[in-house]
Amino acid sequence: MDLKSKIRVIEDFPQKGVSFKDITTLLKDKDAFVEAVNLIVEDLKDKEVDYIAGPEARGFLFGATIAYALGVGFIPIRKPGKLPAETISYEYELEYGRNTLEIHKDAIEKGKKVAIVDDLLATGGTIHAAAKLIESLGGEVVAMEFLIELEFLKGRERLKDYYVNSLVKYDR
Repeated sequence: MDLKSKIRVIEDFPQKGVSFKDITTLLKDKDAFVEAVNLIVEDLKDKEVDYIAGPEARGFLFGATIAYALGVGFIPIRKPGKLPAETISYEYELEYGRNTLEIHKDAIEKGKKVAIVDDLLATGGTIHAAAKLIESLGGEVVAMEFLIELEFLKGRERLKDYYVNSLVKYDR
């Protein structure tokens, strides 16, 4: 199946010059959604994953679904103040400022294998921060999985020390 054909592209959203990749059209297409999940599950099945971690918010959509399919736990990575128990945080640079992510301090046991799943790889900042949080708890990041990769933003270069897989690539 051509998953790219299931993603709606909206030009000049949220601002002029941006070509927004809208995954809601893929999510509502049951066959495309199942295909995307199955492709990621297939890529992860031999990596002995203990947990799937997903950053807020679209990482929850794919991450929890893939965790269920693999029969492993799901770990949310959230914006500050959203997790109820004790957390650790990681602050990182964005092209337009700074951002922070948090994870529960007891989310991952030392030595556990974690795959990070998100909808989009752009500059790699968010996923790099997620990896650093996981590693600071003693987890091993064994894979980073994405529905979409915006190749022109070179996020894969930032993640060169990790295994990265993306299903659909855009060069602009």
